[in-house]
Amino acid sequence: MNDVMGFGLAIAVVCGAGLLAVLSNRLSQRLRVPAPAIFLLGAAVASDLVPALGRMPVVTVQRVVTVALIVLLFDGGMHIGWRRFRSAAAPVTWIGVVGTFATTAGIAALAHLLFGFGWLPALLLGTALAPTDPAVVFSVLGRREVSGRSGTLLEGESGANDPVGIAAMASLLAVGTAGGWHAVGAGLGEFALEMVVGAVAGLAGGWGLAVFMRRVPLPSGALYPLSTLAAAGVIYGGATLAHGSGFLAVFIAGILIGDLRAPYKAEIERFHSSLASLGEIVAFTMLGLTVSLQQLAEGDAWLIGLGLALLLTLIVRPVVVGLLLLPVRLRSGERLFVMWSGLKGAVPILLGTYILTAHIPGAARMYDVVVVVVAFSVVVQGSLVPYVARRTGVPMRTVEPEPWALSVRFRHEPAGMRRYVVSAGAPADGCTLGDLALGEDAWISFISRDGALVPVNRDTVLHAGDEVVVLADPSAQPDPKPLFGAPPAGAHPHQPTHDLAIGRSTPSAADAGQP
Repeated sequence: MNDVMGFGLAIAVVCGAGLLAVLSNRLSQRLRVPAPAIFLLGAAVASDLVPALGRMPVVTVQRVVTVALIVLLFDGGMHIGWRRFRSAAAPVTWIGVVGTFATTAGIAALAHLLFGFGWLPALLLGTALAPTDPAVVFSVLGRREVSGRSGTLLEGESGANDPVGIAAMASLLAVGTAGGWHAVGAGLGEFALEMVVGAVAGLAGGWGLAVFMRRVPLPSGALYPLSTLAAAGVIYGGATLAHGSGFLAVFIAGILIGDLRAPYKAEIERFHSSLASLGEIVAFTMLGLTVSLQQLAEGDAWLIGLGLALLLTLIVRPVVVGLLLLPVRLRSGERLFVMWSGLKGAVPILLGTYILTAHIPGAARMYDVVVVVVAFSVVVQGSLVPYVARRTGVPMRTVEPEPWALSVRFRHEPAGMRRYVVSAGAPADGCTLGDLALGEDAWISFISRDGALVPVNRDTVLHAGDEVVVLADPSAQPDPKPLFGAPPAGAHPHQPTHDLAIGRSTPSAADAGQP
């Protein structure tokens, strides 16, 4: 009985902490401090107050955070989708790969020249601090969503540089352990192998998953999200066993199925979005338990960390990203926003734990430096993201919560149902339904405006921003698409809407992929 009571208490405490973590997002919006900072600080304080929490094996933390990152990268890839990624593939790859190495070199040079670290520790610090985390950016933005290429660049950069940073750290630690120039060559070869195999595994796994989602019926709708989650784990494990980057593989696989029309696609996206939120909470909480605030206060790591954080934020990141963005078509404001918004998150701290477990001399001090840099980036740099976005004129839109949906389910894929958003200046903007040249074989069945249904009749006037669902014969002429302008962000222009969630402003909310 005592064991049952103790277990019940543990469940209550853990779930209560999880509920507080979810509610902390409201506090995050008020304070303009990213929620991950609250998770990280809260866990660090808890580990100091309850020393038993801080004695959790670092390897256990690494494994838990690895699972969380699989979920986060897979969801991040789905959120970007192939259409968005294709429009910015070159700059994302350029910044995500070359930018990671350039940032690593810049931090390493500063750590060696200004703070007296040896070249190997300096390179380890640079590698740990190079990856970025767009989840922190979007957490502090709250209900505001970044539009245009800058948002895609930030998301894509993180998805690319996280696997690159992890693979580079593994290769560098192998070099540090073996020593010698032959080890350097072996490390570079191992890194290249991980990237190539990871990319191939991601492409193959994403293609296979797409075929599975489209062609393999399951007995229950609840099984479809679980099947994609299991598939993500299989893709990660397969790539890792083949000596590739499992993180890169799941990110690429997520991108490939992001725009896929498939049964229960909206449920799949919502499921993975919820898991990603949970993964973020778990990752920062687990990593926070490895931080000793008392140890930070006693040493000089916090001073070094603050110095590196300032240099990284004000010099290294702007110079590296600014130069790499020169050939990219961006407005000056968007360019400045991307240069500022390279916030650090869970991956740098995870890479810091790799340094700890490798038993590198001075590893504990280096880990403390990484934690301070991440804390500064999340709290100080992250808090200023909304201000920088306003000052640079980055295109943003406010996404108001719309918890109510009107759904219509179908047994088979309807070929003639399409969803559009009326663009400003489109022929439909300001036009009544009676005067709209839809033709005889097409008609508008639903209109959503500002989260509310609009009555449909001949005298109804359409306005920019209205979401409309059109029923049409698949061979209907003329094509209704030009009447409304561009399709909604992230949606296929002719993607049939199987599950209508009218009133949602996100692509997944009115998803076209539900049977």
